[in-house]
Amino acid sequence: MRLIVFFVIAWFIISCKSVSDEQVMEYDVCIYGGTSAGVIAAYSAAKLGKSVILIEPGKHLGGLTSGGLGYTDIGNKFAISGLSRDFYRKIGKHYGKFEQWIFEPHVVEALFNGYIKSANIPVLFEHRLISAEKRESLINKIKVEDVASDPAMEKTVTAKMFIDCSYEGDLMAKAGVTYIVGRESNDTYNETYNGVQLLDQHQFPNGVDPYKIPGDPTSGLLWGISDAPLDPNGTGDKKVQAYNFRICLTGDPANLIPITRPEGYDSTWYELLVRLMKAQPEKKKLNDYCIVSSMPNHKTDINNRGGFSTDMIGMNYEYPESSYEARAEIIKRHVTYTKGFLYFLGHDTRVPVELREELK
Repeated sequence: MRLIVFFVIAWFIISCKSVSDEQVMEYDVCIYGGTSAGVIAAYSAAKLGKSVILIEPGKHLGGLTSGGLGYTDIGNKFAISGLSRDFYRKIGKHYGKFEQWIFEPHVVEALFNGYIKSANIPVLFEHRLISAEKRESLINKIKVEDVASDPAMEKTVTAKMFIDCSYEGDLMAKAGVTYIVGRESNDTYNETYNGVQLLDQHQFPNGVDPYKIPGDPTSGLLWGISDAPLDPNGTGDKKVQAYNFRICLTGDPANLIPITRPEGYDSTWYELLVRLMKAQPEKKKLNDYCIVSSMPNHKTDINNRGGFSTDMIGMNYEYPESSYEARAEIIKRHVTYTKGFLYFLGHDTRVPVELREELK
């Protein structure tokens, strides 16, 4: 009898411990995704007197805005108001101007962190979504895992309102919101520019040989070329727009970090670029193969240009619905491609010498 009582007490203690170990946090507003939208949503809610928590699967706040996309696309800047205008004026203050529309990544990340700190908003970095529970049609509870801890620790967050500010829409998907991946056809909504569109800006010039051995179809296609037939314009498919990194480099010798050969480098990935260069020998500048926008302090915001550039075309189609682990592999592959692209341009002897010297 004493033994049975002992086991009952021991089980009760263990059960209580497991319940207390799972952190349950309650807030008025829970925001998933520390993008620029997520940061400003959190700041706005906090300023309205709400208790707020911000959850970010990665290590940084600001998303694209702090991740290299420093060249703001604006038309009429007088249409920008509210906290967005405040944001650009705070950047201007950093640079000694009234407003500033182009910026360095670290400056913007510090600004986003400042918004969060000024409103005393807790941020859970490196916390990924596991599940979402609903009461009737509203999310009332989510479960996340702290991937920085070993083993990963689960936490539960309850809130009156949840906002999905992730780029992937993971919270909405976990909540059962219907969605599609890819491009609708023109027929779906009786539109004009959906689905497959063959445009001139990103095409190769005529005469670029696609085969590993030029002129020999039996040798196979070069890396990066698909053998799928081109569907008619307006056709829907499951493909998503190519991913790339917006690249912040510098031309300041005092601030240079050498571009080195990345682990996993494969020069055959860039053979098609060599063929493109041979087809247009007059193009010998980095700006011929990338959009190079100047940022403050001798830095850049580099983006894709033309038929072969920083986009890793076709290698991201599985990303939207992949597991976290598979997404990490896709990202890693894009990192290798991008570092390899820069290394290739600066070191491969088949690249015009003018371009190689510019890269260095």
